[in-house]
Amino acid sequence: MEEEFAGGGGVGWRWVMAAAVGIWVAMQVAVRIADAVWWRPRRLEAHFAAQGVRGPPYRFLLGSVREMVALMVEASSKPMSPPTSHNALPRVLAFYHYWRKIYGNRFLIWFGPTPRLTVAEPELIREIFLTRADAFDRYEAHPVVRQLEGDGLVSLHGHKWALHRRVLTPAFFPDNLHRLIPHVGKSVAAVAAKWAAMAEGKGEVEVDVAEWFQAVTEEAITRATFGRSYEDGRVVFAMQGQLMAFASEAFRKVLVPGYRFLPTKKNRLSWRLDREIRRKLTTLIGRRSDEAAAEEEEKEKSNGAGSSFRDLLGQMINAGSSGGGGGEKKKSSSPATAIPVEEMVEECKTFFFAGKQTTTNLLTWATVLLAMHPEWQERARREVLDVCGGAGELPTKEHLPKLKTLGMIISETLRLYPPAVATIRRAKVDVQLSDGCMIPRDMELLIPIMAIHHDTRYWGPDAAQFNPGRFANGATKAAKHPLAFIPFGLGSRMCIGQNLARLEAKLTMAILLQRFEIRTSPNYVHAPTVLMLLYPQYGAPLIFRPLSSCSSDSTGS
Repeated sequence: MEEEFAGGGGVGWRWVMAAAVGIWVAMQVAVRIADAVWWRPRRLEAHFAAQGVRGPPYRFLLGSVREMVALMVEASSKPMSPPTSHNALPRVLAFYHYWRKIYGNRFLIWFGPTPRLTVAEPELIREIFLTRADAFDRYEAHPVVRQLEGDGLVSLHGHKWALHRRVLTPAFFPDNLHRLIPHVGKSVAAVAAKWAAMAEGKGEVEVDVAEWFQAVTEEAITRATFGRSYEDGRVVFAMQGQLMAFASEAFRKVLVPGYRFLPTKKNRLSWRLDREIRRKLTTLIGRRSDEAAAEEEEKEKSNGAGSSFRDLLGQMINAGSSGGGGGEKKKSSSPATAIPVEEMVEECKTFFFAGKQTTTNLLTWATVLLAMHPEWQERARREVLDVCGGAGELPTKEHLPKLKTLGMIISETLRLYPPAVATIRRAKVDVQLSDGCMIPRDMELLIPIMAIHHDTRYWGPDAAQFNPGRFANGATKAAKHPLAFIPFGLGSRMCIGQNLARLEAKLTMAILLQRFEIRTSPNYVHAPTVLMLLYPQYGAPLIFRPLSSCSSDSTGS
């Protein structure tokens, strides 16, 4: 009996201990949660208030999100007024524009319990991206965003990022990209021929360029990624386009917790597409890997003439055998330089999203701006016809550097309507900036690129006007500060594909100017808005009139 009682007491004691440990763990978790969603935000508010930095007050769990969403929804409910205005900042970054008027250029905002400090001074941006870059890193994007852009170069960090960047950079050297010009030129000319055929009989055609330019940019990025495996790559990227459409829809619902895990019809189709894309890319990479040795032998026979195009996939496959994209050749793959197949798959996905969407938006806004400003359109056309000849002549690599006016127009487009309107960096350690501001570790910094591009302090009173002439002496001299123009970012993480985007934009615009007069359609509504990248909310319908029709009309008159 005594034994039984002792045994029962032991069980009771163990139960009490387990309950006590459970309560202690629960209390620790509760304390951490309370600190994350209440006490830490309050400490950070006090920390920045002591430095003269304020912002909209933190609200439990929601932060500033409710006010931000309300400001953005209200701004996007009305088109630009007047319809020819380029003062897009109040519409595109409504929350920043509104709070800047109250709190100044630097203020604290809250994405839920996550704080972000806005930084819009070029000298501080120099520190964040250049002189103190080792103290900052790219922040972790939302999982739905990563699904859209892939876990490639854009998302990587540390040594893995450095390896990928080193391996891929040679593919974007100008001499390599010039080999794409004939292919992209033919693709654009084919689109222009379709538009000319559509205009027959009516003398003009209405085209939503925001849709049509998708095909043009897809051609370039597919060739840049897959090279001679273009046909296989096209099949894969067609599926990737469908996957992006589903992910874009899911991105609109990121405020619904767990939405991406729900087995909805579109989510199931998205998962199936993703599996099929990975399977096809893995097969393609395997086949190209088997051919890599033959390619190396070919190069050796030609004494390393290197006349063939260096595509992204080839660069990654050859990374191990060529020492990571440059330097002394090795006979076998080295773990330090080889890129695993799964990472190659993610890079292909990343470059499809970044290369296609960024350049599509650049082409769309450049064409819209030329339609809205016929005097600059005519000036650019005269230059194109003088340098490249008429519609029968495709621009060449020798022609493009001579198109100075078109280059200025593209830069002004990137200033007024940058593809990425803002970027975010995270402090890896406690950092004190040169103006004395102390940034705690893990703090996020929001750099509003569009606000800097529209700031009258650096661009003068006509900052919201379309004036390509400001770039006549180059980008670094266009504003009062050389870092007031950062459409592709800055520093080591600057967009690796910017040369491809600019080349493609200049080539496409030159071919269109050779063939068409462009003007805005009565159906066009000027309403720039942002969903990851800047795009026209209601599309971009424009009127294209073949130049032959224009000349015959003028002859007839």
